[in-house]
Amino acid sequence: MEIEKHIKRSSRSWAAILVLVVGLSAILFSIALSISVGAADIRLTTVWDAVFHYDSRQTAHAIIRDLRLPRSLADVLVGASFAVAGAIMQGMTRNPLADAGLLGLNAGSTLMVAICFAFFPGLSYQSLIIWSFFGAAAAAGMVYGVSALSRGGVTPIRLVLAGAAVSALFTSLSEGIAIHFQLSQELAFWYAGGVAGVKWSQLKLLAPWIVAALVAALLLSRSITILSFGEEVATGLGQKTKIVKLMGAMIVLVLAGGAVSAVGPIGFVGLVVPHLARFFVGVDYRLVIPCSAVLGSLLMLWADIGARMIHPPYETPIGVLFALIGVPFFLYVSRKRKGEFA
Repeated sequence: MEIEKHIKRSSRSWAAILVLVVGLSAILFSIALSISVGAADIRLTTVWDAVFHYDSRQTAHAIIRDLRLPRSLADVLVGASFAVAGAIMQGMTRNPLADAGLLGLNAGSTLMVAICFAFFPGLSYQSLIIWSFFGAAAAAGMVYGVSALSRGGVTPIRLVLAGAAVSALFTSLSEGIAIHFQLSQELAFWYAGGVAGVKWSQLKLLAPWIVAALVAALLLSRSITILSFGEEVATGLGQKTKIVKLMGAMIVLVLAGGAVSAVGPIGFVGLVVPHLARFFVGVDYRLVIPCSAVLGSLLMLWADIGARMIHPPYETPIGVLFALIGVPFFLYVSRKRKGEFA
């Protein structure tokens, strides 16, 4: 089969193994470094003792266990979520600019979270996660609807333009709600993206959703690879493309909605990381998805560390750092692929 041969030729299993081994090792080191860096630096030996020989009488151990460790684990989960969501979207839509932030999903989740904060302040975090999924779904429906109504149908650039319009609308509504209900200060840092306030209770509720979605993404990865060659090719090979797209969309909504409910609408992670993964391992999404998860987690950890080191003891919002990386990359990809967007 020509498609299988092309996938095998363009995929690099040895590179994927190297990325996963080196990446996972780097994640473990970065978690330790992330825990040690902050308003007050903590020695790595103290970090080790706090994790494996916890002493509740020591303040440093309490800070590590209750504040910094859940923050670092949130970096891992959220980075993997945004990156894998972006990889799935790029594979299914064949759009190199696809990203949960650029296509409005983050803004939809943000609006729903703002509504919940304003009208249902006592809502449980589990309910907040679910409503965040609905917000992402509403945004996705609007983006695809607006793009499909335009002359010429859905194209990569029209999706991005529709995503920008829907994002602007939802962001304005979110800000209006925040101002009217005096939630501006409460939501300001969350809007910019940050993991500083993540608690163990949130992680325990969020982790099962994200882990289940990541496993589902791996199970769907072969179908996404075939779909990435075009819907006609996939149909010709006997794939039920509508079912694959529906399952992929549900996975993306869970990943993007869950991540936004925890740390806010951080953009560009899902744009940059899948391109980086494909650069290393080729176009086989059985390799791209796990490598995207590892690289996304690593990038998120480094961004969080950098956010604390730029202007200590204050923290720079992580969303600002990703925008500085993502905007030039977006322009680069747009210019490189401009012939495909007409």
